[in-house]
Amino acid sequence: MSPGYPNPYPSRTHCTYDFQGRGKERVQVIFQDLNLFHSQSNPNDCEGVDSLVAFVNIDGKKDKIDSFCGDIPPRPIMSNGPRLSLEFQGLTSSRHSRGFKATYTFMENFGITTGRQEGQYPCAFVFNSNETRNGTFTSPNYPGLYPRATECYYFFNGQSNERVHLHFHFFDVEGVLPCEAISASDYVEFSNYMTRDRKYPRHCGQLKEFDVYSERKFFRVTFKSNDRLDATGFNASYVFLDEEENYTMKIPASNGSARHGEAFVKLVN
Repeated sequence: MSPGYPNPYPSRTHCTYDFQGRGKERVQVIFQDLNLFHSQSNPNDCEGVDSLVAFVNIDGKKDKIDSFCGDIPPRPIMSNGPRLSLEFQGLTSSRHSRGFKATYTFMENFGITTGRQEGQYPCAFVFNSNETRNGTFTSPNYPGLYPRATECYYFFNGQSNERVHLHFHFFDVEGVLPCEAISASDYVEFSNYMTRDRKYPRHCGQLKEFDVYSERKFFRVTFKSNDRLDATGFNASYVFLDEEENYTMKIPASNGSARHGEAFVKLVN
């Protein structure tokens, strides 16, 4: 927290908060309160005003990932490795400015709380239909900015007659089509195999809701960010269907099949 919180912080305050994890640990910071003095003449810019700035290490150098000012509650932030640094500049003191309060956690699950984490990868989560038929999954640190230089896998394993249906409710991944390295794009990739599957184009940018269907019982989703820019990521749901259910979802039929498909859509929603 800022000095003296919840009482006003003194003027000309400069505090640095350094976090150092171990091994695979990432640092996640979640803010409970932010109330910094902010003049009306500079409503949207955190430069030159009371602020809290977050830095990570990129190639041995401190790189700014976000800055916060005013009284808008910040989203959660996450480091790209075991180190994170916050710098608080309280230039002005006001009896109405409480400062900030936040919690920190050293974690290895990247803030992803669904699926079973697969330990042989830095970031991988397994979803088995014999354990859970439907659920949700998100990018690291969602709904905060995803960390830089991070690659996460989501493995979906169905029974022999099953396919998985994914629905992306929110999608904001920094990049431009076709989401390749030449454009320094982060991306989400889909595949029916462990290797790349060119049947599915890579996805990046800000997209409206969309669906993805597997063609086999196994399906892999890959999220990859580079060390430059970041965004909010994605929030998605999944459901395992047998092949007959999958067919009625893709190709609406009449009478019973159509009603079955309609009921399923309501269930997912």
